[in-house]
This record gives sequence, structure tokens and C-alpha cells, in this order.
Amino acid sequence: MNRKVMKGIWMAAVVAATSMVSAQDIAGDWQGTLSANGGQLRLVLHISKGDNGALKATLDSIDQNANGIPVSSISLKDSKLSLGVDAVHGTYEGKFAADGATISGTWSQGQSLQLDFKRAAAPVKTEHKPAKPSDIDGGWMGSLDTGTMKLRVIFHIINTEDGLTATLDSPDQGAKGLPVTSVTRDGASLKMEAKGLGGVFEGKIAVDRSSIDGTWTQSGTNLPLVLKPVKDQSELERKRLQTRRG
Repeated sequence: MNRKVMKGIWMAAVVAATSMVSAQDIAGDWQGTLSANGGQLRLVLHISKGDNGALKATLDSIDQNANGIPVSSISLKDSKLSLGVDAVHGTYEGKFAADGATISGTWSQGQSLQLDFKRAAAPVKTEHKPAKPSDIDGGWMGSLDTGTMKLRVIFHIINTEDGLTATLDSPDQGAKGLPVTSVTRDGASLKMEAKGLGGVFEGKIAVDRSSIDGTWTQSGTNLPLVLKPVKDQSELERKRLQTRRG
């Protein structure tokens, strides 16, 4: 075997070994925050190495309560990470840092946005296991009077082993399951924040749990909002039908 051929084989082996090391180094959990439309979405990228040595990944959108979104394609070449997420029609192009601690790049989904990931020190937990229901678990419905229209909102509160969580519906806008990023309760005081919407609800829980009287703040505007418990799903369906007929 001549020297040129041997050199070519040796170089190929070095490149292959480097790629394998990079693939191994990038495996793990990565946390990032996507800023869009005045709100923020926390993302967690889970990268692992399959039995055949190929990379695979899933994506969690914590503030949208969407976990395990499949990453349909992933490649790492010359420290350049490329992801395709067909489920949400998104792509990501990033640079894997030499120190293995960050990935800096751009998320594209209709528009291009800066998205940087940092390696998580420990496995990231994104799912909440249910716990014994609290005294305010369930649906709470109210109406926001914007001056030009009235918009119904429904908070769905669930107690978990990590504390209270919630999602938000806006039936009159066709929105369901909007993420509530934090739920904080201190006695009768309740605060629910939806960072993705730039909105916050703060209210007082009635002693008999018949209402939560408070204020919805969004884009610098404060609107009174009184939430009342939804007894069953059929109540919501009746209200939807009444609105359509009206």
C-alpha cells in the first residue's frame, strides 16, 4: 500500500474518531429560551446516542406543556448541529462550542429567532405527576371586558407533586390549552402567570371557594376578572352553543 493511500485512510480514521467524540460529547439535556412576540418559551432539547451510534433527539416546550416532540432529523458535522422538527414545521442550526457547554444558533419557524442552549447540569424534569387535588383544582371561568368586546377565559388548575399547575383557554379566540408558566398561592392569594402571553392574573380566593376575584394584567392594561368554578364540561358546551346562536 502506497503512502498516499495510507495517509488517506489515516486521515479518514481521524475524522471519523473526531465525529464520534463530538456525538458523544453533545449527548445530554440542553436548556434554552425562545423570545417571541413579547413572550418567552422555555425549551429543553434531549439528545442521545442510539445503539447504532446515530444521534436522536426530542424537544420539550415547557411553557406549552408539550413534551417529547420528535426531532425528525439531527446531524452534527464540524461542530455544526442541524435539527429538523417536522411536527411543528421548525428547523434549528447551531454551533456546538468547543468547551461542550453551549450551542448557539437560530430557530426557524415562519421567522428566524436567536436560540442558544446551555447544557443542563442534571437531567431535566419536565413532566409533573398528579397529586391529591387541592381545594381549587378544576376549571375556573370568567369574562374580560375589553371595552369593545367580552372575552371568556377558563383556567384549568391541577395540583401535582411539584405544586399547582394550570392551562388557559380563550374560547372566543379559539385558543385552548395555553400554557400558564407559574401558579403561586399564599393562603387566599393566587397568582397565575402566562409568560408566553405576557399576562398575569392576581386574585383572592373566596372563603367558600365560590369565586376568585382579581385582575388580569397584559401589555400594561389592567382588567377586572372574577373567576367562578366550572361544575362540568357540559356547562362550557352550552355556553359555546349559546354564543354561536347569538
